[in-house]
Amino acid sequence: MMNNYTPIKQIGKTFLNHVTRWLNKMPEQRVILLLAFVVGLGSGLAAVLLTKAIHFFAWILVGWFKTPSQSILYFLYPGVGMLLAYIIVKFIVKDNIGHGVTKVLLAISRNESKIKPHNTWSSILTSSITIGFGGSVGAEAPIVYTGAAIGSNIGSKLGLSYKNITLLLGCGAAGAVAGIFKAPIAGVLFTLEILLFNLSMTSILPLVVSSVTATTITYIFRGQSVAFANTLTEFQLSNLPFYLVFGIICGFASLYFTRMTLRIEDKVAKMINPIRKWLICSVGIGILIFIFPPLYGEGYGCLTNLLNNKDLEAVGTSFFSKYFSIPWVLPIFFTGVFFLKVFSMSFTNAGGGVGGTFGPTLFMGGILGFVVSRSSNLLGLSLPETNFVLVGMAGLMAGVMQAPLTAIFLIAEITGGYTLLMPLIITSAISYATIRSIEPYSIYTKRIAKRGELLTHDSDQAVLTLLKITNLIEKDFTPVHLNDTLGDLVNAISRSKRNIYPVTDSAGMLHGVVNLFDVKEVMFKKERYDKDFVYTFMKSADDYVRIDERMDNVMKMFEITGAWNLPVVDKDGRYVGFVSKSNIFSAYREQLQQVSHD
Repeated sequence: MMNNYTPIKQIGKTFLNHVTRWLNKMPEQRVILLLAFVVGLGSGLAAVLLTKAIHFFAWILVGWFKTPSQSILYFLYPGVGMLLAYIIVKFIVKDNIGHGVTKVLLAISRNESKIKPHNTWSSILTSSITIGFGGSVGAEAPIVYTGAAIGSNIGSKLGLSYKNITLLLGCGAAGAVAGIFKAPIAGVLFTLEILLFNLSMTSILPLVVSSVTATTITYIFRGQSVAFANTLTEFQLSNLPFYLVFGIICGFASLYFTRMTLRIEDKVAKMINPIRKWLICSVGIGILIFIFPPLYGEGYGCLTNLLNNKDLEAVGTSFFSKYFSIPWVLPIFFTGVFFLKVFSMSFTNAGGGVGGTFGPTLFMGGILGFVVSRSSNLLGLSLPETNFVLVGMAGLMAGVMQAPLTAIFLIAEITGGYTLLMPLIITSAISYATIRSIEPYSIYTKRIAKRGELLTHDSDQAVLTLLKITNLIEKDFTPVHLNDTLGDLVNAISRSKRNIYPVTDSAGMLHGVVNLFDVKEVMFKKERYDKDFVYTFMKSADDYVRIDERMDNVMKMFEITGAWNLPVVDKDGRYVGFVSKSNIFSAYREQLQQVSHD
């Protein structure tokens, strides 16, 4: 009989056992710091690999474009990339890997922070093809998913607790953001604001270690220059009112981005035929990019040009070039780019591509800053356009992601724009406050919050989100049949240690319950054993718990009914078991220790 393990797997298992035994001899805090360094190393290398792959594909495909006639290939490339990514996901990965940040949040709340091993490479491969071929999405969400998967799998393989696996997952995400942007502070803040809500100060140190390590790796392979070179002007206090107004504009623009993106994705998702869906999305994004070349790929080249007052170069190879000498044509053109970026991004993801909304948020924010400042200047004002491009990037990110600190420090780090820290803070804060008053959830959390699967800063709510009914079901209750006699019921009572007996039919459907106290007066009258039946003593249960019920709803049922035990049924109404208040409280205390991160 052949061994279940290949020699390579056996060597890997032996090595892992040695590492585990070695780590068990070290203090926990030291182990976590060491693993945070390893996770940061992996996340940094993954970020470098993804960035290089995207640039390689872009250089091969569009680096030789010289004339508008050659840009006809803009129409074809994105569809090809989406198709290749779809084939890889469908036939090799065989898993849904889109919306990386949302998937990480779900892993934390619903899957004990465990992410499948293939996510350590699948998002890099598919997103580099998608974006390299011109898909109008960002690489940041895929690399966050990759970094989180690296941390999660290292923690899982070493048999760490949920708390420490979650912390390493956060280290991976922090390292991924820090690595791809060369922004260690932003990497830590991203994890704190968006992913991990209940960290103590001692838990932040591993995040810092991972972020700095990943940034160092990126410096080695990509140099130490800022991600977005720019020519900014010094902040003038006289422009403060304009940044205040601009913050409000960014807030409403963020609302447009969030709601329009989700609406388009929902409509396209209703298409059942994948070929038809791919074809429609490919044609749609091809037309958009052909007309508006800045929509091609991440759009970071366009942003860099706008940050250096090279507005005509930011347009790319466009058929509208001959009209740009007319003053208002350029801002109108970029207004179209702003509003249509959401469509090109959604088409890319829905058509089979793999990418995120992180990059498009930066892109649209920069475009919005240019449109607002250029339009204002054409009306007679004198606003620094490059400054507004930079501040717009932060303003839209603060609104869409609802993470103002991440937005402020990320933009400051990737542009070196610390001289504009004041307008960054003002615009980001007002943008966040504006959208928060209308939309309580970010683009990452809106859907999962509706399903009750989002962890929050509220420890009680976080614990309830993590608890699962399936793990709390008690199955030592003895069921009785609806048509059983009193004698059958007495036999069931003699075998059971419980006082409640679920009543089911031949199909297993739950009809009610019998309480021991309701039959104790007749259970010793043998002359009635064949005359009385279970349905005579049956009562309706105080309430029923669906097996997929949210735990906060279950707790409300207990509160309303005053019951101590409630029956659990599957989606068809078949009896599964009972859930008790005491069991929930015990699980709550255990989970609270995991969530608290003391």
